[in-house]
Amino acid sequence: MQYVEPKWKGENKGHYSPGVLSHGTLYISGQLSVDPDTRETAKGDARAHARQALKNLDTVLEAAGLSRSQVVQCRIYVVGIENWDAVNEVYAEFFGSHKPARVVVPVTELHFGCLVEIEAVAEVEP
Repeated sequence: MQYVEPKWKGENKGHYSPGVLSHGTLYISGQLSVDPDTRETAKGDARAHARQALKNLDTVLEAAGLSRSQVVQCRIYVVGIENWDAVNEVYAEFFGSHKPARVVVPVTELHFGCLVEIEAVAEVEP
């Protein structure tokens, strides 16, 4: 097992690793819509929050030497079902023609006032 820790400036006080590589698979912990360098929550609507969470996901992928095309599954937590379409739009822009398996879970609230949290599983190619 190998831990993936991007070189973010902000301190992660949670007891977890942003990513864990195990047996050819990268497990990416839930990425909130918080800038990991400044620890500030994204400003704006659900689209802005989705962009920040996906940017964080991308950073963990890059730290592991992987790309978006290797993501096989995502789980998205979104505050309020009314934000589903906006998050889906940003998600589609992020992945383009690549379509990982996915689940969207509407929730009442997330930590730090975030509107979006995204976790993922990616395949490590030999």
